[in-house]
Amino acid sequence: MQIPAPFDYVRATTVDNALELLARHGPDSRIIAGGHSLLPMMKLRLARPEWLIDINDLYELDYILRDGGELRVGALTRHTTLLEADEIATLFPIVRDAERVIADPVVRNRGTIGGSLCQADPAEDLSTVCDVLGAVAVIRGPAGERTLTMQEFHRGPYQTAVGQDELLCEVRLPVRPHTGSAYEKVERRVGDWAVGAAGAAVTLAEDGSIADAAVGLTALGLDHTVADVAGLLRGKRPSEELFADAGRLAAEACNPVADQRGPVDYKRHLADELTRRVLRKACARAAQTAAQTQEG
Repeated sequence: MQIPAPFDYVRATTVDNALELLARHGPDSRIIAGGHSLLPMMKLRLARPEWLIDINDLYELDYILRDGGELRVGALTRHTTLLEADEIATLFPIVRDAERVIADPVVRNRGTIGGSLCQADPAEDLSTVCDVLGAVAVIRGPAGERTLTMQEFHRGPYQTAVGQDELLCEVRLPVRPHTGSAYEKVERRVGDWAVGAAGAAVTLAEDGSIADAAVGLTALGLDHTVADVAGLLRGKRPSEELFADAGRLAAEACNPVADQRGPVDYKRHLADELTRRVLRKACARAAQTAAQTQEG
């Protein structure tokens, strides 16, 4: 089956209007922006909404703003915008790393950060990125606005805390000094879903030791970050031996499933190797940021 079931369509004009339409049409309505996840599911009849609420006119949700110690990103911000934003690349190089390997230019021109996070696909790259960066999701609904950590936001594969009558409006990324981040992905072909991927964010103390760190895995059977890796890294100086120990912990923590992309032992190997790579790169970037700060 490659033809969606019949549905009605309406175009929202504001966030309040979108929330009103969600309340009016109830559980049988779905939000659409880029549509690259929802439309294929509709064609396969895995999703059968009676109403599609198009939010592409909600320009109030398309922005990147520095606000004190946070970078605020509107949920309708396109992947291409994130990829090309110099401020994003400077503060959060992990985002540019990930955006370079998300699908292809056609998808990146239309897809949004909000759509990616709300789809909550286990192989989706930006969920891991936001996890390791300690992002906060801002959700609006009839009861007003609420903020959730990524751990609270993502409840499992294809499940989030966004209610049927609510809308993800913003993602807030905390800006931390002396911090570097990185993302590495292995895919069968360019633009494909990940066979496995890893992301890391590392904050260095004044003496060059690791003050804080987070490592997350994509498509490898792990929800959120690897807590044991963070505990291992804190207070220690970056070294290849330390990265190797962290890689082994990541491989033990994940729970991959054998499929057409590879067997379990290969995917555990990816968790190990990619964790080492992203920690090595994140630490180097953090050291460079710290050096530039001292020079300034």
